[in-house]
Amino acid sequence: MTNIDLTQKLQDLMQQVGISSFKALSRTAGVSERQLLRLRQGKLEQMRVDVLLKLSPVLEMPLNELIATFSTVELLQHKAAPAEKLIEEIAELRKEYQRSQLQLEQQREVLVQELQQSSLQLLESLLLQWPTAAQKAQENPQLAAVKIVPLVQKPLEKLLQAWGVEAIAPVGAEIPYDPQLHQLMQGTAQPGEIVKVRYTGYLQADKLLYRAKVSLLGDT
Repeated sequence: MTNIDLTQKLQDLMQQVGISSFKALSRTAGVSERQLLRLRQGKLEQMRVDVLLKLSPVLEMPLNELIATFSTVELLQHKAAPAEKLIEEIAELRKEYQRSQLQLEQQREVLVQELQQSSLQLLESLLLQWPTAAQKAQENPQLAAVKIVPLVQKPLEKLLQAWGVEAIAPVGAEIPYDPQLHQLMQGTAQPGEIVKVRYTGYLQADKLLYRAKVSLLGDT
């Protein structure tokens, strides 16, 4: 089978799975276009095993068929042993991949549990005291909100501190307007113009999570 035949065969397979170009196949499978060129040239023995493992599900073709289709006749007739070895290596790689995926999933579950546990410890006082405080507020509508706010504020501040999250500016602060950090609620303002923080925003390290909502000083 010539290079032209192999290229046409690959294009036919791509068409069947809705992939329009070699660049799209490269992106979808996560392999380089150079590896695809080797496949089109019948140079299967020069390709890495993991590349074939990625291409097989994308092209919806079993590995043994993929190898048989894109191997040269000489490779199939005179080099059967290397081809068989390649299939064995692919099978072992698939098993290793499945084991790695299982380990990653188990690690992810452990990390999630650890995060939940540490967060619950930081929120312990809120979890224990908030239901009682909420019930007392319902029984006594005259209960000052200022007495309840610390039950929420302190645990939340501890949690944000543990996660490295910082407020851009406190509510009510009058600060120079920075369009990168502040969202003007209405009207227009020039950078550096003094505005008032209505809703605080947050940063995590150098990453902006939420811009602070601000208003002009004359706005209510």
